[in-house]
Amino acid sequence: MEAYSDGVFSIASTLLVLDIALRPPGSPLEQLRHEWPGYLAYVVSFLTISAAWIGHSALTDRLDHSDSLLVRINILLLLFVAFLPFPTKLIAESLRDANAERNYVTLYGLTLLTIHLLIHALDAYARREQLYSHDQEGDELRRERRTLWPVVLGYAIAIAIGIVAPTVAVLLYLALALYLVIPFRDIRRLLSGRS
Repeated sequence: MEAYSDGVFSIASTLLVLDIALRPPGSPLEQLRHEWPGYLAYVVSFLTISAAWIGHSALTDRLDHSDSLLVRINILLLLFVAFLPFPTKLIAESLRDANAERNYVTLYGLTLLTIHLLIHALDAYARREQLYSHDQEGDELRRERRTLWPVVLGYAIAIAIGIVAPTVAVLLYLALALYLVIPFRDIRRLLSGRS
C-alpha cells in the first residue's frame, strides 16, 4: 500500500510542472512574468501534495497491518491526489478570466479539502480498527490530528472567499499548505537550542 501510494504522490507532483509553459507574444521576460498564475498554482499544489504525503507517510509508518477497507479509503485518497493536476491547470489558466476563475478555484478548493479529509479518514479508521502498532502513533500523527478542524475551517473560509475573490482564495490555499508542511515546532526548538 505504501509503495503504490508513494508512486501516485510522486507522479501527481511531477505532472504539475508539465502545465507550466511560456506563451508568446512578448519578450522572454514578459512571457515569464505573464505565467505567474501557473507558478502560484504549481507551488500550492506541490505543497498540498507534499503535506498529504507527509501525513500519509506518518500513518503508514505506524501501521502494524491493514485491511481491505483501509486500502479502499487509501485508493479514494489517491484518486483525488491524482486528480489534483487537472484543477491546478484550470486555475493557472483562469486567474485572468473572471468568467471561469470562480468555478475553477472552487473546484480546486474542494479537491484540496477532500484530500485533507481523506488523510484524516484513514487515520480515524486505522485508530478505530487498531491497525497501528502499539505505542507507535508518533508526533507527526498527533500534529495532523490537532490541525484537522483549523485546516478544515481554513479551507471552508477560502472556498467561500473564492466566490468573491478567487486570487485571494488561492493565496489562502498557499498559506494552509505552508502551515501543513513547515514544522514550526521543530524550527522553534532548533532556534532555541533545545534537542
